Amino acid sequence: MEQWVPLFDIFLNSPTPESEASTWLRQSFSASSSTAAPITTAAFLSLLMRPLETIDASSGAPNPNRVMFIQTLPNMVQARVLSFLALDRERFSSRELGKLARNVLSGGEGVDFWVQKSSHHLLDVMSESNYEWISCLGLDSGEEEVEDEFELLPGWLKESAAESDLVLPWLPVSAEELNLRMVGGECGDGGGSLSRDRGDEEEDVDMDDVVEEMNVDSLESVDIGHEVLEKAISLKERVVSFESTSKTVGLADEISELCVGKGGECVAVLGLIEPWLADDETASVLLSHLASGSEEELTWPSQVLCSIILPKLLVLEEPASRVLVTAIVEYCKIYQRAAEYALLFPLILRQEGINNPIYDVITRVIKESLHPAHVSSFCQKLLCGEKDERRVICLPCHKYMISDKMVWTESLFSLLQSILNHNIQFTPSSVDHIVYQVQQLADSFSNSLKFGNFLLCLVTKCSPLLKPHKLVLTKVVQQNRTFLAKSILCRLACL
Repeated sequence: MEQWVPLFDIFLNSPTPESEASTWLRQSFSASSSTAAPITTAAFLSLLMRPLETIDASSGAPNPNRVMFIQTLPNMVQARVLSFLALDRERFSSRELGKLARNVLSGGEGVDFWVQKSSHHLLDVMSESNYEWISCLGLDSGEEEVEDEFELLPGWLKESAAESDLVLPWLPVSAEELNLRMVGGECGDGGGSLSRDRGDEEEDVDMDDVVEEMNVDSLESVDIGHEVLEKAISLKERVVSFESTSKTVGLADEISELCVGKGGECVAVLGLIEPWLADDETASVLLSHLASGSEEELTWPSQVLCSIILPKLLVLEEPASRVLVTAIVEYCKIYQRAAEYALLFPLILRQEGINNPIYDVITRVIKESLHPAHVSSFCQKLLCGEKDERRVICLPCHKYMISDKMVWTESLFSLLQSILNHNIQFTPSSVDHIVYQVQQLADSFSNSLKFGNFLLCLVTKCSPLLKPHKLVLTKVVQQNRTFLAKSILCRLACL
């Protein structure tokens, strides 16, 4: 246990625990390979999942309900450890990471909010739906078993094994026996694995369903009844005329009754009502009273955001009102997945790029509504993800205002700087993409102070990841004509 104290000290006190923990673990792994208690990724996971007996303070007797070692740590440390595992997941066994996250979530209502979010995020990034969990029940499904890449044999050992019935010449274990043991080991994870992994698959299906519902080409393609049509037109007239908060609450109830659970018809009805035409006060009341369902729900919260808030922000040219921004932040705290796909992605992928007023709103949402691990995952998708990972949820009538590529503006560089200053960890691939973009745009932003400030922040916050790009960044900074160039070059010289 003593050899892990420096690592837990990093999780407890460091302002950037994920990157420092990754560096410490890599260096310690190299230094301790010959010791009696080596520091490895497997040993770290084994420590976190070590079962302990809790003590009842009143009776002093052991509690039969065991907990894992990680669950005895402070909530902040638990969340940081899980965020680190999600960020550095390629160095760990995906099966063991999934098992750890599921066991943490099994604590039910007693699990801290941010610990729960970090565990969900770890499960999201693991993409465990690729595994055929049904095979662990011993059913003859006839499907090929999918192996954990972390535990695959190296190529040279596979070739050696193919020449013999034994997996290893010096161990009397046949390939058939080994496969049986592996299947039995997976079953040992407990019956809860199957249901939870099915839940992850349902989330992916949920996302596909939402996108499909939003792909309504025209109102004529949806069969809307005459009564619903008249009701929608009536609601549209009431949306644009604010009378009182109580009447607006009643309006929100009527919209919810008319739309919730109606699929493509709901999208068409919202397009008829045009709730984005409401003034900011009305919109804030509608937003606060259209929250329903669990925080993991995606369909209805996404439809609310993309029909009331998104159209307003896409054309925003002046600072948004305080009452509207406050309502947006509070709503996004509850529905973080909907905020990602129905607000953040569409705004950042705006055809003209983001401006200062939009930057202000996005910054508030990221800082006050989302967990840092969620923001890191979002940035990875935004900067390096494929088109399918940057799915945008919006009404058909607003698609023309959204592109499938980012437009790099001064405000976008300010946004990335704000994210870095919020101690969000960028992955190496994200940093590589940013370096490529600044290299392409160095001449266009050579006189920009915001661009210079971003470069200074990038070199300061991501210095361990920028060593391979030192020469490229030096050339970029040499093109910069602002007074910040010398400071940035000094920072680069220290890499």
